[in-house]
Amino acid sequence: MNFPSNLKYTKDHEWIRVEGNDAFVGITEFAQGELGDIVFVDIGTLGDTLNKETIFGTIEAVKTVSDLFIPVGGKVMEVNSKIDTNPELVNKDPYGEGWLIKISLTNANEVKELMSADDYKKLIGK
Repeated sequence: MNFPSNLKYTKDHEWIRVEGNDAFVGITEFAQGELGDIVFVDIGTLGDTLNKETIFGTIEAVKTVSDLFIPVGGKVMEVNSKIDTNPELVNKDPYGEGWLIKISLTNANEVKELMSADDYKKLIGK
């Protein structure tokens, strides 16, 4: 299982990759594996400014629907359009092509509160 060290992680199994004042958000490889085959991603928060740990959408697998939580506060600037027609990208490449949203950070200091790859591995018992 892959745990890129350049990402930060949440207890809810989201990851964030900060690039300047912007960041990409997705779900971890562990999370997509637990969900199984992803069939639909619903993100209706484009343009919204959300507080840390607020629901920004839902992800639907064959057997379940799960909420998606934003790791840090930010404005949703972009939703990955590729997952509209290819939601399986979240399964195939959760840290690359399967990213979910791009945000503009409202408080970059919140990133420091998130877990490192090693901390996340401990959380999930890997």
